Amino acid sequence: MLHRTRYLAALALLAGAACSKKDPAGAAGAPGGAAGGARPAPSITLAANDVAVVKRTSIEEGVAIAGDLGPEERVDVRARIEGDVMAAYEREGASVRAGQLLARFESTEQEGTQRSAEADRAAAQSELTTAQWNLDQGNDLYKAGAIAERDLRVSQQAVAAARARVAAADARIRANGLQVRDTRVLSPISGVIEKRMIEGGEHVSRGTALFTVVRNDILELAASVPAKLSTGLRVGQAVEFVADGRTVTGRVARISPTIDPASRSVTVYVRVPNPGSAIRGGTFVTGKVTNRVLDNVLVIPSAGLRQGTDNTKPFVYRIEGKTLGVVPVTLGVVDDRQGMAEVTSGLAEGDRVIVGNVGTLGRGMQVNIAGSAESARGGRQGKTVKP
Repeated sequence: MLHRTRYLAALALLAGAACSKKDPAGAAGAPGGAAGGARPAPSITLAANDVAVVKRTSIEEGVAIAGDLGPEERVDVRARIEGDVMAAYEREGASVRAGQLLARFESTEQEGTQRSAEADRAAAQSELTTAQWNLDQGNDLYKAGAIAERDLRVSQQAVAAARARVAAADARIRANGLQVRDTRVLSPISGVIEKRMIEGGEHVSRGTALFTVVRNDILELAASVPAKLSTGLRVGQAVEFVADGRTVTGRVARISPTIDPASRSVTVYVRVPNPGSAIRGGTFVTGKVTNRVLDNVLVIPSAGLRQGTDNTKPFVYRIEGKTLGVVPVTLGVVDDRQGMAEVTSGLAEGDRVIVGNVGTLGRGMQVNIAGSAESARGGRQGKTVKP
């Protein structure tokens, strides 16, 4: 009897299960149903400036350079003599012209020596005049047979010796004249006093630095360029810089003929006119030496380029309708200064790509652009919605 009861209960359960499988309403009414069990695609809402349109425009190919602008000419004015500084006339920041008096040494000793040399020269000249007169007289007497040839030769030697003493006196005058001149410290160039290292009353040795004068109307940049990028550089090429928020133009003046073995770079020297000294020496600048300009090429912002972890071909996230796609691209010229890159394959004009860091992205994500007509129809969504 017990076995019969268990058998009937099992039949009833089987019958109930069969009925539920045949009932379509039960399947539709189940929570989620078959369709409700699928995971929704993640979505992201972007601002309009998170999207860039691929377009045709011009792009410059060149070499980026950066560094500090310095005066093209910097001169250290040094003491040519040892002595006491009587006065220093100019201070830092003062504009000076070539030959202008900057400082003065005590010159009593040098001037006295100069006057003594001039007196010696006058005495030597007087001796020469007397010796020459004696020689002229001796010539007449020798012709008349009144003196011997030996006496004539003595007169000739006296003239030669007197001339030598005059020449020596002239040399001492020139040397002492330089000593007197060096007591006056003059600016060797026109420019601006960058440093003043002395004060009046100091005793300085020969060779001591007194002033530093810089020529600030022309600045120079010495920039290191990777050797593989330096082959297109030429003297005279134009260089555009951004300095203190303003754009200035210079030209390549010199290129080092050798490669630095440590950095594998070439030093390029760029001259930048600086009328009115508007830019101060030491200003950091960034610029680019333009090699050529490409017109009517497809470009995208460099911020839209992505790189895989395995350093494979770069790719972009392209908006395809309302879905996000991953598209590998081939690049041409990259203009780092303008933040643009040429695309030679992978994209077409009018394609929309995502730029910048907008969060986690992936293939197949639903994209909604805030403020667009599609966004208005689709309603508001969160920034990133995970299933």
